[in-house]
Amino acid sequence: MDTIGDYLTRVRNAIKANHRIVEVSASGMKKEITRILKDQGFILDYKIDENPVQDKIKIALKYHPTTKQSAIRKIQRASRPGLRKFSSVEDMPRVLSGLGIAIISTSKGVMTDKEAKKMNCGGEVICYVY
Repeated sequence: MDTIGDYLTRVRNAIKANHRIVEVSASGMKKEITRILKDQGFILDYKIDENPVQDKIKIALKYHPTTKQSAIRKIQRASRPGLRKFSSVEDMPRVLSGLGIAIISTSKGVMTDKEAKKMNCGGEVICYVY
């Protein structure tokens, strides 16, 4: 089961349905992806609800005040369990000519493509967001 793919699909479906809040199950990778989305301004905020059975992440989606269009135009899985996609520093993907971000899982943690270039480390390309 692809838990990251499920996370991205839940966010994508919530955006299409114009929901304000989406709730997903939590894991370390999902927490880091959510933190990056918040830092880059794609979501308003998030809250981690700790539960003895399964932690949950509540994500407040961000919409433009007048046009009601989401800040996330597209969120797409790059690497998947059946076909991993790795990238070196030289071959780091540029999303929408630098306007979007690629989320990379490196040996130094989960970060954006720009941060990975600054730290001179490659890794697995998790997803593209713009």
